[in-house]
Amino acid sequence: MNDNLDNFKEEIKKELASDSNSIFEIKSANQFIEIAKNRPIPKMLFGEFWFEGEICILFADTNLGKSILAVQIANSISTGISTCGLKLECPPTPIIYFDFELSDKQFENRYSENFTNHFSFSPNFLRAEINPDYFEDKRFKTFEEFLFYSLEKSIIDFGVKVLIVDNITYLKSDNEKAKDALPLMKFLKDLKNKYGLSILVLAHTPKIDTCKPITKNHLSGSKMLMNFCDSSFAIGESHQEIGLRYIKQIKQRNCEQIYDSENIIVCRIEKVNSFLQFSFNGYDSENEHLKKLNVGDANERNSKILELFENGISKSEIGRQLGISEGTVRIILKKNNL
Repeated sequence: MNDNLDNFKEEIKKELASDSNSIFEIKSANQFIEIAKNRPIPKMLFGEFWFEGEICILFADTNLGKSILAVQIANSISTGISTCGLKLECPPTPIIYFDFELSDKQFENRYSENFTNHFSFSPNFLRAEINPDYFEDKRFKTFEEFLFYSLEKSIIDFGVKVLIVDNITYLKSDNEKAKDALPLMKFLKDLKNKYGLSILVLAHTPKIDTCKPITKNHLSGSKMLMNFCDSSFAIGESHQEIGLRYIKQIKQRNCEQIYDSENIIVCRIEKVNSFLQFSFNGYDSENEHLKKLNVGDANERNSKILELFENGISKSEIGRQLGISEGTVRIILKKNNL
């Protein structure tokens, strides 16, 4: 019996030794550095928020201007002109904006003065939307497979290196679940590596507590999406004044965190020469723009926590519904001996 087991182990060793196929590429650390020296240094596409060769996620609550800022970034890259006071290190570059949010008429309205005096985009700015008359291709089992195929075909047909996807929920409706987020991010990462792309993906957040700073945990499906993206930033709503927004760095790999809670970028949404945009308004501390929770609000929130808990709702679900952390829910319940 032991002889048979030993023989089996030897056969496995021989097979492994002769098989050159492996998912790993192994070299010395110095060899990797020598190879990397010949690769170009990643350039800034939107300051320190997004670099060349990155999958970057921009997230925010609904109606805070994700699409407005994304189109502004796309316009900046297509013209080679920086925006929001941030560096752009690339010359004018072709870009495709996959718009799954607005119709062409809604897009026209945003970039005109009441449908007149239209803003003129660079020819480098390509916009894509779902063809309402698209036919069902029998080669694909699902609409998602057809969508992914069409997205890759667009990259090949137009030879672009920069993409913006608005937004991730159209590509995968269940991206809040880790098991569904994983194949989506793998697909985007494969595209990035295969074609040398830079990809900005827009994503929604569930309702969040506007009294607290934005963190990576506010992104839907945060753990899986954050693990696979190279960088991420978020838009927050300022409670100082209507129309004010702020931009905050959440994750970065090519630089240090510069635009953290103590150094957010404050902007105002306004239309300038038929172009709806984030206009740079300075830098500030995030705390100065958060909603201040007064005693009445706190009491109302605490009462709602108790009501939901008594109705059998879990602590994590209470937190999700009220836009607060599960830890906050636990603290309130503990104070009430629950």
